[in-house]
This record gives sequence, C-alpha cells and structure tokens, in this order.
Amino acid sequence: MTKILLCVGEPILVKGLEHLLRQVEGFELLPTCSGVTALMESISKGGAPDLVLLDLAPDVTFTVLAELKRATADAKIVLRVNSASTGLACQAMGLGVRGILRKQLPPGLQVKCLQKVLQGELWFEKVLTDSSSISRDRVVLTDREGEVVSLLAQGLTNKEIAATLTVSEGAVKVHLSRLIEKAGVKDRFELALIGLKNLTAQPAQGEEGQIDGNGFLRGLRSLLLRRPESVEPSAPAAGGVRP
Repeated sequence: MTKILLCVGEPILVKGLEHLLRQVEGFELLPTCSGVTALMESISKGGAPDLVLLDLAPDVTFTVLAELKRATADAKIVLRVNSASTGLACQAMGLGVRGILRKQLPPGLQVKCLQKVLQGELWFEKVLTDSSSISRDRVVLTDREGEVVSLLAQGLTNKEIAATLTVSEGAVKVHLSRLIEKAGVKDRFELALIGLKNLTAQPAQGEEGQIDGNGFLRGLRSLLLRRPESVEPSAPAAGGVRP
C-alpha cells in the first residue's frame, strides 16, 4: 500500500479530500495533519509516508519545505495551491517538490497528479512553464550535461546528482557553472526551470529524457531556450513568489 500523508488546514475540505483518496485502490491514508507543526511531529514519531500532500499555507516557507524534504527522505512532496507562478514552481522544485496541484482541478485529475508523482514523474501544469511574447533558441548538450540538467529539473541537490551519476560534487558544480553560462541564465533556479520546460515538452518536439531504472528522466540532447524578444525599461522583473 502507498502511504499518503495529508497536511490540510481547511476543516471543511479535509473530509472530502480524505473520502476521495480512500476510494483510490492502493492508497492508505495516514492521520491527517492540520498544520506544519503537527506534520513534522507526525514524521518525527515514525510516520513514513510515500507521499506528502501539503496545503500551501502562510507557515509553509521555503525553509519548511527544505526541512520537510530532509525529514521525509524518499517521500514525494506535492503542494496544493489556489494559484501558482513559474517563480514558485521553480523554487519549490529546487527544494524537492515533485508536483504543484491546483485545488480547483477536478477530483479525477487530482488523483492522477498523485499517481504520476508516485510513478516518478513531475506534475507542473503547462501554464507554469509557458510564456508569451518569446522567441526560441536551442543549446546542444553533451550527454553528461543533459543528465545533469534533467536531474536538476527534478529537484535533486548537487549531492544527490553526484550520487546518481557516480561523480563528485565538485564535478557537478563545474557542469552546472558551464551550463548556466551556456544557457545564458543567472542561476541554477533559472536553469532548472528551463530543464523542466524541456522535460515537460510535447512529444512532437522530441526532447524528452528517457526514464532510467530509478525513475529519473535522463539524457536531454539539447535545451530549447525561451528568451524575451524585448523588455521595456519600466517592465517589472519576474521574481519568485514566496509562499
């Protein structure tokens, strides 16, 4: 059985969500938590969920997400949100979040999200990785660069990437530094978002990585970049959204 741990602070919605997930074959619900404190206590007392479904509440900071990832080890983390942005998606992904699920989605689609994440896939709706008024460019990657970007886009840390590829953390840092320069981005978060866009691209583009035995998408051959055609001096910069 797959153990699901809910952290939902809206009492009215809890019962409906619990009822929905109890109908899914193979799902086992652990006692629902009403907040971050209760969630961390549940995990510290021996709760070992396979997936944590967490409401994006004011007390769910990026620090909390990082602590949750460390505490839950191999558990998949999915955020339930009213709305999200590419900034939020990118930063959450960098902290190990595997999916962002809008509360307004139909029940069947919410279940599908959890099932896909449990299968090792990412769940970020197309609207989070799309942008308008942009042109495209392509950067060819070496095999190793493609692996590094793919793993980075799935939220792995430098240490986890190094362990997966059986290389040193120093080698990973060198690859990331070169990739950031090659892609013309400012940091690893922008690089991760570009990687996510390519991993979630339509099959017709032919740029999906292949899934290895550990469920990791690997081996992007190139990055399809999205660059602004023009930016007005007065235009606000796109920044990350803090939960």
